Amino acid sequence: MSAPADPRAFLRSLFDAAVAAALPDLCIPPNLPPPPRGRTLVVGAGKAAASMAQAVERNWPGELSGLVVTRYGHGVPCERIEVVEASHPVPDAAGREAARRILERVKGLTADDLVICLISGGGSALLAAPADGLTLEHKQALNKALLKSGANITEMNCVRKHLSAIKGGRLAAACAPAQVVTLLISDVPGDDPSVIASGPTVPDPSTFADAAAVLKKYSITEPREAIAHIERAAEETPKAGDPRLAGNRTIMVSTAQMSLEAAAQIARNAGVTPVILGDSIEGESREVAQVMAGIARQVALRDQPAAKPCVILSGGETTVTVRGDGRGGRNAEFLLALAVALDGRAGVHALACDTDGIDGTEDNAGCLLTPDSLARAAALGRNAKAHLARNDGYGFFAALGDLIVTGPTLTNVNDFRAILVT
Repeated sequence: MSAPADPRAFLRSLFDAAVAAALPDLCIPPNLPPPPRGRTLVVGAGKAAASMAQAVERNWPGELSGLVVTRYGHGVPCERIEVVEASHPVPDAAGREAARRILERVKGLTADDLVICLISGGGSALLAAPADGLTLEHKQALNKALLKSGANITEMNCVRKHLSAIKGGRLAAACAPAQVVTLLISDVPGDDPSVIASGPTVPDPSTFADAAAVLKKYSITEPREAIAHIERAAEETPKAGDPRLAGNRTIMVSTAQMSLEAAAQIARNAGVTPVILGDSIEGESREVAQVMAGIARQVALRDQPAAKPCVILSGGETTVTVRGDGRGGRNAEFLLALAVALDGRAGVHALACDTDGIDGTEDNAGCLLTPDSLARAAALGRNAKAHLARNDGYGFFAALGDLIVTGPTLTNVNDFRAILVT
């Protein structure tokens, strides 16, 4: 086996393959249910919701109507399904209104009707329907606190479900007695349907007590109205066995594992051994980077767990506890911490990107790391450790010209990381 002649192009080809495997036009058509005797209504939310809706329209044989909400800039044209754009990761009034309208649309359905619910990552922030007694501003403030706290996606969505009138199975309950078929593109470690977009159509195993424990863990005490709502625990989310959810189906149409396997096949075709570490890796970005650097060194020095050339692949969602004033999502933070840990080791290139095309709230999908990244940065007067201390991975890689900018990919199976050792 020989190393790729162009490591940058090789890593980019792996990322492109991972994204392509998760595109709705590929994964939606084989999973569509048969048409019902009555109406077919499409609703949904997430960064991929509009492209999923478009795929349904192109492949649905009968009558169809509906409404989906996606992130600003992620809309695509649909003829029969209305597409609304709203804010992510902090909800806004457009998301609140879209959620209200979705709840209105599913009223009065019969057992002969079918609701196709299209759910993908980002749907939790986009379906912003505050529970009774709460306002959008309460939800916005708590979302911001959670995003800065270092809480993982499961913890954040546990809290969100218990502040909502639509999440945590409440949308499916509102659709009853119609059958609900949920098509999911998973962006969460472990592919738990109750976590993806806060599980609007599936039973919720979490409780108000669990949500309160998350807030306590991260010392979140404001806004007081939201905290009090969780402490009151007035109306639990629908649980397993709830008759309103009986007979509903949930289909996982695309996952991080599927995308990792697609990238692994591209690597094999290029004569590079792929090692998939896992599709659900979590933890602080800089701590995960330390572990990954250790594995890369083991490959470089010992040819373990695979001989060179080897590419180490992983998915999942790391977190960043924000302490500085820099720019950068979790993938930029991961790659910058990896650069510091590897300290310019020869023969190691890496890529880290979000498959939705947006790393956190920035305009890049992620970044590329090369063996000479630290040296090139030093020549520009930039210190990697200082950038990391400020959480400024974006600024570091932007200066090097090593941001990866794709624009919205219209899908989302979480983060994709590839470390090539030659």
